[in-house]
Amino acid sequence: MTDKKTALITGASGGIGESLCSVFRNDGYKVIALDRAEKLVDADFFIKADLDKICSDNDYCLEIICHIESLLRSSHGLDVLINNAAIQAIRPIAKITVADWNQTLNVNLISPFLLTQKLFLFLEKAGGSVINISSIHAKLTKPEFSCYATSKAALVGLTKSMAVELGSKVRINAICPAAVSTPMLLAGFDDQGEAYEILSSMHPVGRIAEPSEVAKLALFLASKDAQFINGASLELDGGIGSRLHDPV
Repeated sequence: MTDKKTALITGASGGIGESLCSVFRNDGYKVIALDRAEKLVDADFFIKADLDKICSDNDYCLEIICHIESLLRSSHGLDVLINNAAIQAIRPIAKITVADWNQTLNVNLISPFLLTQKLFLFLEKAGGSVINISSIHAKLTKPEFSCYATSKAALVGLTKSMAVELGSKVRINAICPAAVSTPMLLAGFDDQGEAYEILSSMHPVGRIAEPSEVAKLALFLASKDAQFINGASLELDGGIGSRLHDPV
């Protein structure tokens, strides 16, 4: 029997992460879910890991990588690594600290690099790909998102540079979603139904994205039908990135 394809998904306990796990597992993938929060997700294996600590503690990084490798050793390799985990330090510029920068860059940028670097041989063995979940904030942002927007813009740059260097062996692509209907986003609109409707209407399609739409695009990028897509940053934004906002 042919080995199942394998996907490693970070940030698996979040709204988009849960959908990624379900969509890939329903497509026949063996799913390894990774998150710092222990939560029941649709996965074959769950690894509790702190991506900030992976970037600052070499021994801890080795421990987590060894755990992942132990799950991959008997397989044909790693078919897709989805770097989905992210944090937001929403602060006015005057209140941003070095600690905010360090944690944001560690989780949103350096950990995707490290996981790709450390697991490269397994990705190469499977002829696999890496999918980085970036954000519309890589190109368009708003006040108090300096740390987040910078990290996501850098993740797009990392995607391009790694694709150029590794593209003959492992494809690297990014997805840049606009607003997505996750529990975290919806919680921010409790008792603010009008504000939610305004946000939805700002997208030319008239709504915000569903987590499954991010997951299905990732599934396509990981598929054989996407073999010539490399170094791309696909905007999943409902058209809001093309809209001119002015008072008239």
